[in-house]
Amino acid sequence: MNDDETRMEREVLRGFVKWFDPAKGFGFVVSETGGPDVLLHANVLRNFGQGSVADRAGIEVVVQRTPRGMQAIEVLSISAPTPLEENLSTFHEDLDLSRADPLEPARVKWFDKGKGFGFANVFGKPDDVFIHIEVLRRSGLADLEPGEAIGLRAAMGERGRMALLVTPWDAALDEGTGEG
Repeated sequence: MNDDETRMEREVLRGFVKWFDPAKGFGFVVSETGGPDVLLHANVLRNFGQGSVADRAGIEVVVQRTPRGMQAIEVLSISAPTPLEENLSTFHEDLDLSRADPLEPARVKWFDKGKGFGFANVFGKPDDVFIHIEVLRRSGLADLEPGEAIGLRAAMGERGRMALLVTPWDAALDEGTGEG
């Protein structure tokens, strides 16, 4: 196959993330127009600047047909999934970004997806910031790794500071410099 044939087989696809498992290093995207699932490899996601992506997140990718099926070769955009009402339960009101601090650089202390929460440290501040799994999902992420650099917007809650928005580190850098 020559370069022209390879280019012709590439196309932009819009859809949603069926599931993504950072531990396995891959997941699948479903096109909004139907068709076979599209493989999304962790390296392609990392090239976009994220280590994970939430199930049901909107996604736009460049795909290519391979001998093993359709595969994403570039992520163009990701949007947060529409939250399920039952998941918002007690802190639906608390997710108002108008009361959040500006975006701050932080590092994940720990996050347990099974428990549904974790903590991060904002650089230069002594307090931990609570991160709930639903905030992570609404931010378009599925999981966080200890030591991972992130950006977050937090506000004071009943028990201390809590994240209202979590972004990949690259997005935080772009917003901080005014380039994003």
